[in-house]
Amino acid sequence: MIDGILGDYVDLASIFIVFGGVIASTVVSYPMDSLKNLGKLLGGAFKAKKVDFQADIENIVKIANVARREGILALEETVSEMNDPFMQKGIMLIIDGSDPELVKSVLETELVFIRERHSSGQAILLSMSSYSPAFGMIGTLVGLINMLRKLDDPSSLGPSMAVALVTTFYGVVLANLLFTPFAKKLAVQSSDECLRKEIVLEGILSIQDGENPRIIREKLNAFLPQSQISAATDTAQSEGAGREA
Repeated sequence: MIDGILGDYVDLASIFIVFGGVIASTVVSYPMDSLKNLGKLLGGAFKAKKVDFQADIENIVKIANVARREGILALEETVSEMNDPFMQKGIMLIIDGSDPELVKSVLETELVFIRERHSSGQAILLSMSSYSPAFGMIGTLVGLINMLRKLDDPSSLGPSMAVALVTTFYGVVLANLLFTPFAKKLAVQSSDECLRKEIVLEGILSIQDGENPRIIREKLNAFLPQSQISAATDTAQSEGAGREA
């Protein structure tokens, strides 16, 4: 650490107060099922690859071309090849001849619950972020009380004050280096996943309506920033030039 020894920042009592207090408060505040889901959400957020929206759009356009040429029932052969349960569910609904409003309702309901699960995980992390400085301050108060009890021993004041401040240090570091960044990471991942599912939902409804695949592509590109659309267009043009060569 800066002009210090790393061991000076290690205090078992402070660790117990901050870590133990945060964990205890979180367990009391939330049901165990929510805490178990938090682990899964964090694992998924940090293992998940970057969402390729353009690949999803091109996949939907490809499906739309099949449906336009051969009919909706022809999509039954492609369902088994899909690795996206959300898209698979939507395609199966339109193959079964479900009403467009029913398809929209079913998929939107699933999307709502996905958002709720993710927001629940973010809320837990943000709560832990707020608990950390509070328990750091509690530890500091405990240290100050002990220090005041030993005012007759000036040599103990410095070490006692250092231990008291270390507890606040733990709380601030936990909040700003661990829990808050994790919550933001989960929020970004959740936003990307929900946007992807919104694109898939709109594409499935467009396929069911029998819209032109080119129109579907333009409609779905409207969900994305212009920079992503331009990058995808440049890539497609480069690939086309390579094939011509």
